[in-house]
Amino acid sequence: MRDHEPVPGSSGHRLTTRETAEALGVKPETVYAYVSRGLLTSRREPGGRASTFDAAEVDALARRNRREAAGTPGSGADLSVRTRLTLIDDDRYYFRGVDATELAVRHSYEEVAEWLWTGRLTPGVTFTAPEASVTVARRAVDALPEHTSPTDRLRVAAIAAAAEDPLRFDLSEETVLGTGRTLIPTLVAALPPARPGHRDTGPLAHRLWARLTGRPADEASLHVLDTALALLVDHDLAASTLAVRVAASARAHAYAAVSAGLGVLEGPLHGAASGLAHRMLLEVLDQGTAVPVIADELRAGRRIPGLGHRLYAGEDPRARVLFGLLEQVPRAEPALLAARDVVATTARHAPLHANVDLALAVFTASSGMPATAGETIFAVARTAGWIAHALEEYGERPLRMRPSGHYVGPRPPQPLPG
Repeated sequence: MRDHEPVPGSSGHRLTTRETAEALGVKPETVYAYVSRGLLTSRREPGGRASTFDAAEVDALARRNRREAAGTPGSGADLSVRTRLTLIDDDRYYFRGVDATELAVRHSYEEVAEWLWTGRLTPGVTFTAPEASVTVARRAVDALPEHTSPTDRLRVAAIAAAAEDPLRFDLSEETVLGTGRTLIPTLVAALPPARPGHRDTGPLAHRLWARLTGRPADEASLHVLDTALALLVDHDLAASTLAVRVAASARAHAYAAVSAGLGVLEGPLHGAASGLAHRMLLEVLDQGTAVPVIADELRAGRRIPGLGHRLYAGEDPRARVLFGLLEQVPRAEPALLAARDVVATTARHAPLHANVDLALAVFTASSGMPATAGETIFAVARTAGWIAHALEEYGERPLRMRPSGHYVGPRPPQPLPG
């Protein structure tokens, strides 16, 4: 089908799932994946059980897919970035060629971060922050209103830590790596503790736990948190990571690049998904079943949080690992059952798999953490990946992240307004 040929029946007609799949050249399961990603909207006709799709919307998506496949200007293909960090392929992902899930299960967050940064494993490595950096970051964060979101707190902490570092404009590999090793624990230390009197010692996951919940830590739960951090270190060019690379391309220092990533992360379509899933699970637990909760979400026109991922046709490998570990945490069982109920209830009409946001929600909901805890975990974890991408970008030609705009406004010359 050529670009100028519309999908048959595109003048207001609706297509079945099979017709939509044929028009897009994909499997029916992929059609529902497009729905979960917000690329298509589905509707059930009165009295019918099957989903239908707007033919014009399907036609637009088909055209976009063909442009991207052809690599035409403006399709996004011209923004591809060479990287040695993360590969996502066939429902698995790899850090520097090594299975990321195996790394995360066998090594600490700090060890996985070092592997991503240097290609070397450093057993037993622990990140620590200079007292001066922590003091200035805490002072800045403490001045914020009480209702400030965790991501805002982290961004303010990063800016304050940058102001304290006279070497921040040194973009050499050694200095940037030093920034990563001190900035991440500074971000954690700047967050208000949930348990007063906690000592900031031990692995980063132990220190972060005390910022997320007042409950005492047990080894199984700490292992889940540490593994979650390691799993989330990087995930190719997510929106926040692309922002980091754009900043690094302009030779912004590492603190500023991380701040750019945190700014994008706070968007509701990126970092907030686990919080939405957290609230949904609490409602399912309150109702005793997922059926009315899912129905209310769909009736309001909302996507079901925690389901589907644009890069995985099957289950998100990060979710698979975390669910397996959560089975070893007795108090997580109710939230685990609620999550499985959500997946099973939704699967009646849309075969979507659980993603890492749902797994994070099970962990945070069962650990007495607030709904924002998943976003905090994500932000702290991904900071290591942002440092890795910034470091990679510093080795490229400056300002290469400069696409040309495709102007679609009125053609000049136009008369002066007024």
